[in-house]
Parts: sequence; C-alpha cells; structure tokens
Amino acid sequence: MKVSDYMVDFFLSRGIKDVFGYPGGMVTHLIDSFSRRGDEISAHVNYHEQASAFCACGYAQVSGLPGIAYATSGPGATNLITGIANAFFDSIPGIFLTGQVNTFEAKGDLPIRQKGFQETDILSMVKGITKYCVYISQAEDIRYELEKAWYLANEGRKGPVLLDIPMNVLRSDVDPDSLPGFEEEPDRISNLKEKKGKLCEWMRQSRRPVLLIGAGVKSAGKEEAIRGLAKSWGLPVVSSMLAFDVFPKEYPNYFGFIGAYGTREANFIVAKSDLILSVGSRLDVRQVGARAENFGGEARIVRMDVDPNEFSRKIREDELEITCGISEFVKEMEAEDSFRAPMEPWLTVCNEIRKRLEHMDEDRPNKLIGRLSEKLPEDLIITTDVGQNQVWVAQSFWVKEKQRVLFSGGHGAMGYSLPAAIGAYYGSRKPVVCLCGDGGIQMNIQELQFLARERLPILIVILNNCALGMIRHFQEMYFDSNYAQTMEEGGYTVPEFGKIAWGYGLDYHKISTDEDMEAYEPCLDRPQVVEICLENPTYVFPKLEFGKPNQDQEPLLDRKLYQELMDL
Repeated sequence: MKVSDYMVDFFLSRGIKDVFGYPGGMVTHLIDSFSRRGDEISAHVNYHEQASAFCACGYAQVSGLPGIAYATSGPGATNLITGIANAFFDSIPGIFLTGQVNTFEAKGDLPIRQKGFQETDILSMVKGITKYCVYISQAEDIRYELEKAWYLANEGRKGPVLLDIPMNVLRSDVDPDSLPGFEEEPDRISNLKEKKGKLCEWMRQSRRPVLLIGAGVKSAGKEEAIRGLAKSWGLPVVSSMLAFDVFPKEYPNYFGFIGAYGTREANFIVAKSDLILSVGSRLDVRQVGARAENFGGEARIVRMDVDPNEFSRKIREDELEITCGISEFVKEMEAEDSFRAPMEPWLTVCNEIRKRLEHMDEDRPNKLIGRLSEKLPEDLIITTDVGQNQVWVAQSFWVKEKQRVLFSGGHGAMGYSLPAAIGAYYGSRKPVVCLCGDGGIQMNIQELQFLARERLPILIVILNNCALGMIRHFQEMYFDSNYAQTMEEGGYTVPEFGKIAWGYGLDYHKISTDEDMEAYEPCLDRPQVVEICLENPTYVFPKLEFGKPNQDQEPLLDRKLYQELMDL
C-alpha cells in the first residue's frame, strides 16, 4: 500500500477522526489518502497553517489524543511553527506532518541555500520546540517513526513531534506486514516512594497547608482525581491561571489562581501558609514573582512534576522535589491521612481573607464576563485569546463543573482562541464559546470562513476596547502614556466587526450597555459573532508591580487592612 494510505490507517487505528491542514504540492498524496477515507476520518481545511496547528492544540486539549496537523514544505511548514511552540510550552500532545521536496531535489550537504522549490530545513527550526523531529528519507521507516512519534507525544510530559516526509516517500509503496516497528522505552523513573516519608513528615507538621495545582493536572486528564484528593484532605486549594477551571467556582475550598494577575485572596493565602504542595505546576515567574524568595513567606515548598528538568530552576534551596506523574501521586497519596492538625481554624482564616477582599477589583469587563458565564450551560468548552480578555476570564468567569477553559499559556499566542475553538469542537463535539480581544481575533480572522462553511456551534465573543489593552497599560505605566501602535492615535485601528460578520455570512449581535447584556441570550446552535463594546481605557486589576511580593498587588490595599490580613 502507499505510504500516505498507511499513515491514514495508522491514525484511524488509534482513534483519530479529525485532522487539520492546508493543501500544498508536497502533501497532495496525503490529502488524497485522507479524502479516500473521508467516511472514517475528516481532514479539515483551514485558511492558514498556523490555524491548523492551533486547531490541533485545541483538539488535543479536550480529547486527550494527540492533535494532528499537516502542511506542505517551505511556507506551509514554517507557518506551523507558532502552533508547535504553543504545544511544546503547554505540554500538548501533537503530531505535525510536513511535506518535503523529493529526495532527489534535496540539497543534502551542498553549501547552497536551496535546491528544490519551497525546500526548507524545517527540522533545524523546530528542534528546540519539539520532543522529537525527524526527516523520513525512506518509506520502510514509516511504521517505526509513526509509532515512535505517537509514543513520545503521549509519554511523560506530553508535547509535539514533527515528521518531515519527502513527496516521493509519501507516494512510495510498502508492505505493511514487513515494516519494522518501534519498541516502547521503559517507564520514566519515579522518586515518589523514596520522598514520600519526608513529604508525610512535612504534612504532619503543617498547620497551614495549601494545595497548589497547575496545568499538568489537565494535561494528564486527572481533574477528577485531584479534586477527590483535595476533598479528602480538606485543604484550601489555589491554582495557576491555566488550571483555574479544574475546581468549579462553587467548590468552597478553592480560592482562585495565584500570581501577577491572580486573585488577592489566593496570593494572601499562599503568603500565610506554612506548606505549599505544588502539583503539576512549573511555578514560573508570573506565578511566584520576580523575586522567588518572596514567594510563600516562610513556607516549606513541595514540588511534584513529571518533568525533573523543571527542578533546575529552584524556588527554595531546601524544596522537596518529587518526580512522578499525577496518576501515581494520587494513587500513592489518597490513602495518606498525614495532616494531623485540624483544618477548620486555617480554613476560617482563608474564608475571612476572601470575605474582606471579594469583589474589590471588579471593573465593568469583569462584571460582563461574570454575567455572560451565568447565562451559559454547563456542558461546553471555553477558549480565550491572550491579553486583557484572558485575565478577565480567569478572574471572573464562573466555571461550572463540566466546563473546560483553554488558554495559550506559556507561549501566549494572540490568534489562538478562534482556531483552538474549532479544534475543541471536533475533539468534544460540544458547543464552544470563543472569547477574544479586538486584536487577537484579527490574527486568525480568516477562520471565520471555516465557521461559515461548517456551521459549527461556536459563539465568538469579541471584547472590543479599540486597543491592545495590556500593552497600552504598560505604556501608561512606563512610557509616559505614549500609546505607540496600541491605540488609534498611535496607528492601531479596528474594523467594523458587524460588517466583517456580514461578509462571512454569520449572525452578529452587539452589546453596548449592561442592559444589553441582561437582555442577551447566547446562541449555541450555530456560529454567531457577539461584540461587547468597552470604554477605553480598560485595565486588569489586581496587577503586581515588578519585584513586589505577590500579595501586595496594585492598586495597593490600605496599609492597615494589608497588615490586618497578614496578622490573621
């Protein structure tokens, strides 16, 4: 059978029903093979390869399967790079397929820039943002490389792999029964058992512990398991921003996400704790602050991560570092009842902090996001873009138990929300609410044609402040309000989104006032564009000034109140 047919069979055998890509000369055989099996697998054509890569990310984030995206050589391959980087930094499993010029056209070791048309050395470009990338020079390697790619995308800390395949290899014939396969490597070494004794000792000695969960919990698909562990232990819980949806807002012991834009109560609780048990979080600078020594006051820190490389950047010299997966951690620790101190006095302090700080920083965008979330049903997916819209959602969206929120986290890619929403729909077959700013929507606005073509149940909500609000705020703080390139006076403008929606044949609804929001009923059975008009300037508060401890966010609390909270 033809190599490209073998590839389609491989993906079908592993449960893949949807892939994303864009046509090009070097992948025509692959496209044809997908088409011939169109009753079993759908190859969805996007309008930009970056969108295909983001679709693959969204698909993987909700399905748990690797997302698959393909592109031709040269510009097609390079256009995938932003999405590949997004998958790498957010631990999203993905298999990216790039066509390449025929082997007889390749420059090989010649000291020239290019021999074949659209020939590009994509492997050198993606080596630092993939778990594995390889050039498949002969057809007989296809089974081995596909099996290896699938294994590595899913193994340990998940992430993207890339297979670069020349056109003449894709069209070659192979005998499937004679192809050599890949043997899976031994499981990653865990040190949980040898570190468990010290962990339990610290747990027994703690009087004010806090459980801090990160996006690794979501990547592992262990949200329910970690919720069960937290409930059995009865601890206060905080999260990274990317994991704020793991615990529904009604969970009484969840106090929000930490960090520069986190909730004040979460940051105060961490500052007052004596033991921070971090599970699946990188504890990056946005979470712990520019000065790591300020994080957590005098608390002991336990870090559990599947990737031991994360421990090379220490938060404390004496931190307890545990290398294992979430599943093993929950299984090993769920029978442990090592917290000897009663939690009620500590939870009383946490609830008092929440009571005194709740609703302190809510601006109109926060209230609008909160009201919109109340109107949405439970069983759907939410995607956001990057910028103020993302933080407003994390701060104010009232997450229900079955809802999932997808971010572009570590890479922070504008233009993520719309194509990720498309991928999330196909990965879940649930309605999706796509939230974005006026800047982010324009990064991949061409994918509105995808929605128009397929009539997907995706609600696009554009929070329009006619500015690149996050950077505009930086300019106000640090550049004497010189709004270069972020507002109309500096050269940045936005279109009339109603006319854009009309041009794509999509329903459009405009919300200008709070009364408009009260009257609005979300449409979730077909694509619709909703524009929420915001007064400029807009802000994200609370916000941490560089170098300060997390709990001392802007605008600064009254110093008397601040001290009272620290003394509780």
